[in-house]
Amino acid sequence: MSTLQHDKARQRAMLIMKVRSGQLRATQAARILGVSRKTYYQWEQRGLEGMMAQLQDLPPGRPPNPSHPQLQSLQSQLSQAQNELAQARQMKELRQSLESFRSSRAKKNSA
Repeated sequence: MSTLQHDKARQRAMLIMKVRSGQLRATQAARILGVSRKTYYQWEQRGLEGMMAQLQDLPPGRPPNPSHPQLQSLQSQLSQAQNELAQARQMKELRQSLESFRSSRAKKNSA
């Protein structure tokens, strides 16, 4: 949210709180905001619903990680590629060991 949007939202919230606490009338708040009374009441309703949603009790502890099928697929592919790389490195080491063994054996046989 940009600073300007944040400032507008803050102004709306402050005016809604003033209306709800009786410090201001809805008509006055609507006039300050430059909107109709109907629009003011719509904003008030959205604001109060949002506040209620944010004040709901949450289960204790860290929230679960959201499931992202594409991320899970990529992680699975990465894991498979890492396993294949590890196997390829082991095969390379085995081939080098075998080649070294054959080379040393050939030297012994020729001597």
